[in-house]
Amino acid sequence: MTRRSMSKRAAIVTATAVVAVGTVAAGVSLAGQDSPKNASEKQIASLFDTWNAALQTGDSEKVADLYAKDAVLLPTVSNQVRTDRAEIVDYFDHFLENKPVGKKTETIVNVLDADSAIDTGVYEFTLTDPDTGKKRVVEARYTYAFEKIDGEWLIANHHSSAMPEG
Repeated sequence: MTRRSMSKRAAIVTATAVVAVGTVAAGVSLAGQDSPKNASEKQIASLFDTWNAALQTGDSEKVADLYAKDAVLLPTVSNQVRTDRAEIVDYFDHFLENKPVGKKTETIVNVLDADSAIDTGVYEFTLTDPDTGKKRVVEARYTYAFEKIDGEWLIANHHSSAMPEG
């Protein structure tokens, strides 16, 4: 990792913490905002739809294509921190067996600059047990830190954790 990418990654992690604290304190929501950044905020919020569509393909490689080369994934249903493409693909190989269908229920977007943004909030997944076909809904908190790399928005850091009171 270059010094520039390490500095930028540190800035994104710091900004993620600031956004999380600010969100709790202010109760900010994307809905109804009329700021000049709205188009960018909407664009960042819609990156989830691209990610969710990749899940629907059932192809873990397509999902992993949405992550930066040095991305970090702190997944919902695994204790292992995933820090490279092979580990991210491995996680999704198993997660996709449950045919996840995601839906955001709360979204807060912070566009940091032209090449970095954070999308955080709450989403839920409908999962289907591959053996029984039984469906269940899991609610989780999420944070995506995005970086624009070579003109493409990629996930640099993705944290997802089941709701503690769920």
